[in-house]
Amino acid sequence: MEDYAHILDYLPQGLPTERGFRKEPVAYALGSTEFKLFELVPKLNVIINLGEVVYIGKDMDKRDKIMHVKRRVGYEELTAGAQSEMPYVVMEIVKENEDLFVKFFNEAESITTRYHVLELLPGLGKKTMWAILEERKKGPFKSFADIAARIPTFKHPEKVVAKRIELELSDPSQKYRVFVSR
Repeated sequence: MEDYAHILDYLPQGLPTERGFRKEPVAYALGSTEFKLFELVPKLNVIINLGEVVYIGKDMDKRDKIMHVKRRVGYEELTAGAQSEMPYVVMEIVKENEDLFVKFFNEAESITTRYHVLELLPGLGKKTMWAILEERKKGPFKSFADIAARIPTFKHPEKVVAKRIELELSDPSQKYRVFVSR
């Protein structure tokens, strides 16, 4: 369950497609741990900024900006502004949780006898996958910088992870989900 979410877009006047006199303000957000997409209803007279982290958990006393979670949404339901903000927010989350993603590189296992979970990362081929597996036998990776230093063909692991998360969010037909919850 998500307790915190990063704001992707905020529409204080409500959705332009809504009809009627009273339009409800709406915010689109990306969950911080399971990468779920939400449509949120903010409290009245609050200022919400793009990229801001807001509490959406069950404890109503902690909710200072969000009244309630209206629903989960798919990538295609996001506004164009939310879709364009997503890469920056995803990269921020990946950098904030570096230990979690480095742990992924240290513990990633094969899916089948011929296919490894590391091969799901965009731009990562068999040679780089084998280099990662050989290097982690020598000792666990400590950071993204450590991964980049020990594997010369793999310069920016954080960008590759962020790209995979974006791919899983934008393409619901992905067979394997590595980071994004269903």
